[in-house]
Amino acid sequence: MIKEKTFYKSFMVLALSLALQNLLTYGVNLMDTMMLGRYSQDAMGGVSLCNQVQFLLQMLVVGAGEGAVVMGSQYWGKNKLEPIPHIIGVALRFGGTLAVLMFGIVLFFPHQLLSLLSNSPTVIAEGEKYFQIICFTYIIFTITNILVASLRSIGVVKIGYMISGSTLIINVCLNYCLIYGHFGCPELGVRGAAIATLVSRCVELLIVIYYLKFKEHKLNLSLRKLVHIDTSYVQDYMHVSLPVLINQALWGVAQMVQTGILGHLGGDATAANAIAVQVYQVLSVVCYGAASASGIVVGRTIGEGNQQRLHPLVHTLQVLFVSIGLCSGLLIFLLRVPILALLGGTLTETAYKYSLQFMMVLAITTVGTSYQMACDNGIIRGGGDTKFSAKMNIISMWLIVVPFSAMAAFWWKFPPVVVFFLLKWDQLYKIIPVAIRLHSWKWVKKVTRPDTAEG
Repeated sequence: MIKEKTFYKSFMVLALSLALQNLLTYGVNLMDTMMLGRYSQDAMGGVSLCNQVQFLLQMLVVGAGEGAVVMGSQYWGKNKLEPIPHIIGVALRFGGTLAVLMFGIVLFFPHQLLSLLSNSPTVIAEGEKYFQIICFTYIIFTITNILVASLRSIGVVKIGYMISGSTLIINVCLNYCLIYGHFGCPELGVRGAAIATLVSRCVELLIVIYYLKFKEHKLNLSLRKLVHIDTSYVQDYMHVSLPVLINQALWGVAQMVQTGILGHLGGDATAANAIAVQVYQVLSVVCYGAASASGIVVGRTIGEGNQQRLHPLVHTLQVLFVSIGLCSGLLIFLLRVPILALLGGTLTETAYKYSLQFMMVLAITTVGTSYQMACDNGIIRGGGDTKFSAKMNIISMWLIVVPFSAMAAFWWKFPPVVVFFLLKWDQLYKIIPVAIRLHSWKWVKKVTRPDTAEG
């Protein structure tokens, strides 16, 4: 265990800063869910389906940005910042291509996409209204988040929650006006929520552009640097990012499949899942903040060549992950009823019951998530091993979770809470392979070029 108090202080500041950014980011979708939940259950259900597509995009953006984070943090540890703008430029091209593809699919095939996730005509109709507008945020969202992730690799995290905080405030105010028709605005329902999010995303991008131009001095990023890149870094970037991207893409698709399984169990299960997932995302932000922070710290330590510090660092991080998971799970358990009183204004009695049951499941699985996800996505991936996670999650999700939960829902006709548990139980059993990989130390890999190769 690391003894220095300065480590714990600096790590928790970084982790909580990233957690706050995640909280504010998830808060946009949470406020849509909460405010539409008081508008109508179908509107909330339809938007929750659209948010699964947004989640897939978010996973792709994470995959595109993670290569920049892993490589950038190791170059930062070596005190070599010159390659980082080239890496960011590659990540933006890669992520932008994926965002354009997602935009086209949602714009031209909204009904077909939503029909895969639900069999409720009213829920699908509400989702289509939301999709017509929200798809225009995809490219903006991608550019903003890759730039913010890249800054995170060199320890710049405040801009992330400044952006997310501004977005949340704008989104809530516009939601209040446009969903319900207050202050002389038209009552637009789900369309109002989509317009509010579009405006918020545009403001996000403007803030990050302003910050890069006038406030950020470590990298001195400019449009010229991002456009005129050294293409030799493409191969380096792809070597690190491609396994992560495949993993994130398959994970995002799997989450959509999971939503589809629950969605075909009826509108009550869809609404309950929408609330449970949003609550989980908000109350588990510290888990994900700790994972992101550990990736930066581990990557920087490897970049510095400080192998002696790595063992106590990893041991300390594991203890922190378990502690954070226990606290997060307890928080979900204790707050489940008050949260439903706040969010479930138009829920049916059955949907309310399902929501309570789903959150009980998440209170348990969050402990496993906090340990195995943070060790995998934080320590192992931050150490340069991006292939292990892809292999493990493909096997786990597509050979175990999806088949078993689909059979439980449609063949064995199990209750929705059992199906929901089977959709989440991988968060517990993945502890074993992650712990084995972590303690093998085979994940320690340098992804930067030797000093002589960087010219």
